[in-house]
Amino acid sequence: MKKRGSSDTPLVWSSELGRVCPGCGKAAASCICARQQARHVGDGIVRVRRESKGRGGKTVSVVTGVAGDDSSLNALAGELKRRCGSGGTAKDGVIEIQGDHCDLLVAELSQRGYTVKRAGG
Repeated sequence: MKKRGSSDTPLVWSSELGRVCPGCGKAAASCICARQQARHVGDGIVRVRRESKGRGGKTVSVVTGVAGDDSSLNALAGELKRRCGSGGTAKDGVIEIQGDHCDLLVAELSQRGYTVKRAGG
């Protein structure tokens, strides 16, 4: 068996992991390639809403509908977190910012050229 990366042919099976995705090199069950390609673009409108369900009463601002790949989503999330002065995350095409910053996020995203709507109540 050849070492990984020493050939032009990607690794597709490993005795340790089983079937391996040739794109990302992870086990087929935890492959991230299919999730990245299957992201729904939507209608081009970025929606900002406030959620507290399932978070122990803590409030987060959720931004959905941002087009782009994971790296651009992570970069935008980092800039929005710095602008709001709080923590958060970006996963599965959704940006979550800790706290109720919906008005600030709507203003910041519209200034960046996005079509933004405030969703929810």
